[in-house]
Amino acid sequence: MEKPTLVIMAAGLGSRYGGLKQIAPVDDEGHIIIDYSLYDAYRAGFRDVVCIINPKNEKDFVEHFEKIKFGLNIKYAFQTLDDIPAGFVIPDERVKPWGTAHAVLSAKNQLKGPFAVINADDFYGASAFKILYDFLENKAAAGKHSMVGYFIENTLTESGSVARGVCKANDNFLAGIREMTEIYPAPGGAVFKNADEDIHLPSGTIVSMNMWGFSHEILNELENRFAAFLSKNIPLNPLKCEYLLPTVVGELLTEDNISVEILPTVDKWFGVTYSEDMPGVRAAIKKMKQDGAYNFEVQ
Repeated sequence: MEKPTLVIMAAGLGSRYGGLKQIAPVDDEGHIIIDYSLYDAYRAGFRDVVCIINPKNEKDFVEHFEKIKFGLNIKYAFQTLDDIPAGFVIPDERVKPWGTAHAVLSAKNQLKGPFAVINADDFYGASAFKILYDFLENKAAAGKHSMVGYFIENTLTESGSVARGVCKANDNFLAGIREMTEIYPAPGGAVFKNADEDIHLPSGTIVSMNMWGFSHEILNELENRFAAFLSKNIPLNPLKCEYLLPTVVGELLTEDNISVEILPTVDKWFGVTYSEDMPGVRAAIKKMKQDGAYNFEVQ
């Protein structure tokens, strides 16, 4: 059986941050959030990594990872706007990538077995990587996938709203997922603000942070559904429509074609959704390093 591969989605534009947030330093030594993910992934058991990037940023990533490898085999895949099925045309003025499901498809030719998927600009925590690797090593099979579930109170920022996939669970398995785009901290948890009503999300609500564990067969589903997505959504929202992993997973759950085991973690998420988040992230990482959680001695 092929060993699990870690897939890092790093091709986003970082529009809310105001720059290429995926390679912004988060400590005094110049490490970026991905470095901490790589370190945790190595300790969990991962040895192969595919980093999905925009081709124009290849030099920055390659130069950085030549210094920070942790004994990992790092390869690259490129997410590009023109990587779409025959018969479709890129809308005029479109610059936004096609979304997370399309990003994973960009790495299809480099994936041979089960794989994990994470965002480049999220700090997930060591135990999250461990439980995910163990699932991929021991449980992943055709139609059997996983998602690391975070408690919503551990995934918020004081700098503004966040978007989260709010999960519905059934006996530790994902029964549904709803993307909520304007979530703010609130007493006892969080609140989702939309045009119709405010929805309270109590502490302990499980959310997705795009940390998935997939068997290889999910790639066929992502590929087979992409053309239908483009046909439906390009006319509706040509510049910003996105083909998203939670949407595809939700469709497959509705069709009863897969199971997705929720792997709960008490780890606290850190991320740079806004530039104002950076001081808090740097402070949290500095504290973890002082406590001995990260020493970057693995080579």
